[in-house]
Amino acid sequence: MYLTKEEERILDGEEGEGPAKAMKLLVALGEINGADELIPIKSSQIAGVSYKTMGDAGLDFIEDFSTKAAVTVKSMLNPAGMDLDSPGEEGNEFREKQLRMVKAYANMGIETTCTCTPYLAGNRPRKGDHLAWSESSAVSFANAVLGARTNREGGPSALMAAVIGKTPNYGLHIKEDRSPDTVYRVAEDIPPALLGYHVGGDVGGGIPYFRGISYNEDEMKSLGAAMAATGAVAMYHIDGITPEADDFTTDELEVIEVTDDDIEDIKAKLMSDNKPEAIVIGCPHLSKQELEWIAEHLDDKKPKAGPELRVYTSRSVKDHSKEAVKIIEKYGKVIADTCMVVSPLEDIYDVVATDSGKAAEYLPKLAQQKVVYADLNSLLEMVA
Repeated sequence: MYLTKEEERILDGEEGEGPAKAMKLLVALGEINGADELIPIKSSQIAGVSYKTMGDAGLDFIEDFSTKAAVTVKSMLNPAGMDLDSPGEEGNEFREKQLRMVKAYANMGIETTCTCTPYLAGNRPRKGDHLAWSESSAVSFANAVLGARTNREGGPSALMAAVIGKTPNYGLHIKEDRSPDTVYRVAEDIPPALLGYHVGGDVGGGIPYFRGISYNEDEMKSLGAAMAATGAVAMYHIDGITPEADDFTTDELEVIEVTDDDIEDIKAKLMSDNKPEAIVIGCPHLSKQELEWIAEHLDDKKPKAGPELRVYTSRSVKDHSKEAVKIIEKYGKVIADTCMVVSPLEDIYDVVATDSGKAAEYLPKLAQQKVVYADLNSLLEMVA
């Protein structure tokens, strides 16, 4: 892989230990994947923030590295393990260590906006922008919906790219590698979370091309998140909607029909007779429009003595949705900075209900929770 003289200087340690470590990782990653060079990035989105997933070893690494390096591009964090402003159920030790981890990231110049939807919190890339993003649903949205370019980075590689301001040029940074490999013909009324859950498991790490659907941005957010969870989908196209859908020919691709039976099979897999103790909504984090829709649906209805409602969003969206938040908090909690997957929710509830394909896939695996899937309307009917 070609390096400029400046990049060689950094690799040789002439700019310090931290940048040298960052450059060494990026060079290794580039050589493994056949990259020809490093390319500048506009921003980074860094996973590995929740103390629940990182533990003491992760905390020690971040605190040490934060004394040796600083980021050189706009950088944001993935959800932490708790709401940073409001004490919750996480316990004093968890909270103290989580705040230490976020502080260490801040010491490197990283914005402590902890969200899986950075594009809803002040970092909306433009078509063609090169990025180093690591959260799987954010990667999918950036590539597919916005037309920006990022591989599905790990937390360490996204952090090192943020320090150098560059990333190896391979994979989805290259136009021809963004071409679809399978066409899915779909009935338009299929819920995006269920469609994504099905197709992700079917296509794996491929790039699907959809015909027959016309989702809005919130629905595409849900679609991409589910595909990234059940598969490893980092990009997709929707005929006539996503910005690069017309850039590639699909004439010779296999066409797969998504049938009602396919979706009914997914429903049967995800639904259960377990009684939920909590309803968790916001995986990925909700947009302002979604918060307002929930508030409008609940407003003036009588709260029920049922499962607790927990709604997750970014701090930015929560702060810009004060009226909606005020209404929703008559029926439950609006929680920022974290989510049901990376917070220690399993310490409180054994069974939760959700409308998220991503949460339905991850919660049983990462939190050993039983999950009941239902659409949003049905979930809110349990509340009011």
